[in-house]
Amino acid sequence: MKSYIYITRHGESVWNVEGKVQGITDTPLTEKGIAQAHELAKKIKESGIKIDEVIHSPLSRAADTAKIVAEENGLPLSVEPRLIEQNFGEYEGHEWEKHPGVFHEAKKQFACDYNGGESMLRLGQRIYNLIDELKERSEKENKTFLLVTHGGIARMFHSYFFSETNEEFSSTNIDNCEVKEYEF
Repeated sequence: MKSYIYITRHGESVWNVEGKVQGITDTPLTEKGIAQAHELAKKIKESGIKIDEVIHSPLSRAADTAKIVAEENGLPLSVEPRLIEQNFGEYEGHEWEKHPGVFHEAKKQFACDYNGGESMLRLGQRIYNLIDELKERSEKENKTFLLVTHGGIARMFHSYFFSETNEEFSSTNIDNCEVKEYEF
C-alpha cells in the first residue's frame, strides 16, 4: 500500500513582505498570511486528502498556520522542534535586494554554517532523521502527516526524495501555503 506525506510552508510573514531572510527569527504572519492559512485549510478539506495529524515547527508563523489548518479540519496537532527553520547565522535579517545572489550562493556551500548558524549538512541530518522516523510511524500506525514548516526545511525535505545538483537544490522553493505530496 502506498503511503504519503505532505509538506507546506507557513503563510506570508512580516519578513516575507520586507524581503528578509528569516531563518530562526520568529516573525509573525501578516493578515494575508492568516488568510492563506484559512484557504489552505479549506483546500485540504475540499480535496479529500487523507491527513491524520498536523505536525509543525515551533516558530509562530508555522504554528499559527498549522493551528488554523488543524482546527478547521478537526485534526490533532503536535509541535516538532526539528521542523524549525535553518539558522542562517549572519544572513538572519539579510535583505535580498541589497545583496542579490549572495545568500543563494551561500546555500550551495553545504559545510558552511553562515558564521554561527547551521550548515546544510547538519540540517540534512536533522531532517532526514525526522523523515525516517515519520516513515516508520506512517507504516506502523497507518497515518498520513501534514508538516507545516519553512522554505529551507521544505528544500531539504525535497532533496530526501529527489536527486538534485547543488544549483537545483539552492533554487528549490515552495510558496506560502503551497502543499507538496511525497510518496514513501
